[in-house]
Amino acid sequence: MAPHTKTYDVLIIGSGGAGLTLALKLANAAHVAVLSKLSLTDGSTFWAQGGISAVVDAQDTIASHIADTLDAGAGLCDPEIVRLTAASGKQSIDWLRSQGVMFTEEQNENGQTQLHLTREGGHSHRRVVHNADATGKAISEALIARARENPHIELFENHNVVDLIVSDKKNPQLQKIQGAYVLDTQHQQVETIAARIVVLATGGANKVYLYSTNPHTSSGDGIALAWRAGCRVANMEFMQFHPTCLYHPGAPAFLISEAIRGEGGHLTLPDGTRFMQHYDPRAELAPRDIVARAIDNEMKKRGIDCVYIDISHKPAAFVIEHFPSIYEQCLKLGLDITRQPIPVVPAAHYTCGGVLTDSHARTDIPNLYAIGEVACTGLHGANRMASNSLLECFVFAERASIAILQQLPTTPLPSAIPDWDESKVSDSDEEVVISHNWDELRRSMWDYVGIVRTDKRLSRAMHRVEMLKAEISEYYGNFRVTSDLLELRNLVIVAELIIRCAQLRKESRGLHFTTDYPETDNRKLPQNTVLKP
Repeated sequence: MAPHTKTYDVLIIGSGGAGLTLALKLANAAHVAVLSKLSLTDGSTFWAQGGISAVVDAQDTIASHIADTLDAGAGLCDPEIVRLTAASGKQSIDWLRSQGVMFTEEQNENGQTQLHLTREGGHSHRRVVHNADATGKAISEALIARARENPHIELFENHNVVDLIVSDKKNPQLQKIQGAYVLDTQHQQVETIAARIVVLATGGANKVYLYSTNPHTSSGDGIALAWRAGCRVANMEFMQFHPTCLYHPGAPAFLISEAIRGEGGHLTLPDGTRFMQHYDPRAELAPRDIVARAIDNEMKKRGIDCVYIDISHKPAAFVIEHFPSIYEQCLKLGLDITRQPIPVVPAAHYTCGGVLTDSHARTDIPNLYAIGEVACTGLHGANRMASNSLLECFVFAERASIAILQQLPTTPLPSAIPDWDESKVSDSDEEVVISHNWDELRRSMWDYVGIVRTDKRLSRAMHRVEMLKAEISEYYGNFRVTSDLLELRNLVIVAELIIRCAQLRKESRGLHFTTDYPETDNRKLPQNTVLKP
């Protein structure tokens, strides 16, 4: 083994809700490293507004949660995965509270304190547990504090994974994951980290689109890492666009929580006319794919830049109490949401597909697990129901911990791992290549592989992606890696996977809508779109 190699029992790539939960559940029995590409709070979990789906109310049922999830997933959910996830909701909430996570509470009619539950699109009951409109922040801060206190967990910020280390590359049957090459972006050097087990908890890939509600870090790293290592991916055509992202040319993208619609917010045209009732009997509470397509259609049909979401008919105190973060953010831009509507547009929000895993988060390659948005578990099918994403993080972190703790005693530490070799590359003198390709890739995906697709648009997108992929590969082979280059290299792979999956699906289902095949094909059992390297 190389002298400078760091060694851990478990290497977790990603510091969001899934990664930190797993680290805490393993720490009593393993030496764990958690890598964060930037700071520990720069992932999607920290910015999650809505909450966690969980059956905690006596008037609600697990069967109802299952039925709602299956309906939103448009026939592609794995019923057993949905069942075990829904059944684990209360247990997940109880564990989070035990870790110090505070959720919004209220007094019931008997004067007793109970969790306040909100309702979001696709849900037939109020079952979203939350902390006002900043649930992810509350979760992240509590779990980070717990992880910092634990002597068996090492947290590394500003560490971006270059590639997974795979043994026996010439013999697929003997391949296993042994660790990762990791760029320490603060010191601009690549480290070798060996581990018995590696876990991908890197989040989604929504920065492949020009407009996204996600933080800059959501560049599909885990999906690309797993694909290059030899794992299958599935259902990448199902990219969820959140219907309501703040439209303000002078401000960065900002999510306007689905909970606003759950609490009675109306979607309107510029003249104040509501329109969702023309698209679905559930109106504003329809699943996200329906609402996003409706908004997209109204904008294109009428030539308008945005639509509006209006909750100003509710008492001002109610709005400020339930949506303090949104209220304050909008107020900074001169928008008082207690008195006026919010301009919104759809934006890329969630990756429903990902690295194919089993019910305990195992991937195709031994010693490699995937949890959270990076994984395709079968929970979301063709469309994720609101607030099932955070639930999935905690449920599958728990299930992965069970499998990993069983595996660790029989999994030896890797040996004879070569150090990273950059002896044949130089520093780049053309950084503009990265920024130009980054912009072209994301703009092409937005224009051709967005909310509404056609065969011609997909073909155009693939042509551009193939050219960019070749150019990026050449650049990667000649110059020392940087964080921007690694993200671009990963994004172009993710773009190709999305397009390939979309081209294979000759129907419209869930989040994948194509005008060439506008109907859902129910003549045969719905099939997942699975790609193999």
